[in-house]
Amino acid sequence: MRSKEILIAGAVLTLVAYTLTLSLAGEVFSAVQTSRKVSNSGTITAVGVGVYSDSGCTQPLSSIDWGMLEPGSSTDKTCYIRNEGNSASTLSMSTSNWNPSTASSYMTLSWNYGGQSINPNAVVQVKFTLSVSASINGITSFSFDITIVGTS
Repeated sequence: MRSKEILIAGAVLTLVAYTLTLSLAGEVFSAVQTSRKVSNSGTITAVGVGVYSDSGCTQPLSSIDWGMLEPGSSTDKTCYIRNEGNSASTLSMSTSNWNPSTASSYMTLSWNYGGQSINPNAVVQVKFTLSVSASINGITSFSFDITIVGTS
């Protein structure tokens, strides 16, 4: 009977050791994966238009938090742009102030705005897409500014 108890105790210890090994391996794999993610913060500047996070245009949007991004991935953020001028406008968008400056070599910001004219006080829903190159290297965080201009 004693040897049976020893065998059971040995099996329990082996199971505990195996569980700890898997747990620690999971933490190591998680740390490796996390080190490849990049985070972003940046500001939005609007000229002649308002940029909002809601369709009712009650929550001004001054920055976009892209969250954690994996190499080779892309993420979308939706916003609402209202023509706050007194004549119809078309929109243009640009980026600037990339930090680090090399981030712009690995990331692309695009949007689905089609160039249509926007009447005064009209709102258009716009989806921004930030794409990260699979070959990004050495960048763990970044920031950039987005400028949106409404031109009559």
